[in-house]
Amino acid sequence: MMLPLYRLADALRGRRRARSESPEAAHGRRGEDLAQRHLQQRGLTVVARNWRPRSGPGELDLVAWEGATLVFVEVKTRASDDVRSPESAVDAEKREHLRRAAREYARRSGVPWEQARFDIVSVVLENPPAVRWIRDAFRFPQTV
Repeated sequence: MMLPLYRLADALRGRRRARSESPEAAHGRRGEDLAQRHLQQRGLTVVARNWRPRSGPGELDLVAWEGATLVFVEVKTRASDDVRSPESAVDAEKREHLRRAAREYARRSGVPWEQARFDIVSVVLENPPAVRWIRDAFRFPQTV
C-alpha cells in the first residue's frame, strides 16, 4: 500500500531537485532516500537528516532511534560495486568528522554518549538497488 506513495514522492522530489542539484548530489540523495526507507522498514525512527553542527566540519546523513539507542548513520552510495565497496570510503578522517558532529548532536539532545552507535548504510544503485546495513560499524572510546 505504501510503496506506490513512496515511489510517487521520490518521483516528485526527483523532478523538483533535478533542476537545482548536481548529478552527484542527486545520486547521494537517492541513496539517502533508499537508506532511510530501509531503516524505517526495520523499525528505526529517523529523527534527523543531513544534520550539520553549528561549528566545525561534518554532517550526519541520518539520525535515528532504535529502542533506547541513538543511531548515527553514514550513507555511502555508488553506481556500482566494481572498484571498491561504498563503506570503504568511511576512513579515519571521515570518522573523526562524524564523531564531532555526533558528539554535538548528542550533547544538544541530552543523550548520554553511551547510548550512541554508528552505523553505515551502503547503497549500490544497480537494478534493483542493493542496500546493506552495517550495524555498529565503528566505535569511539567513551571518554573521547
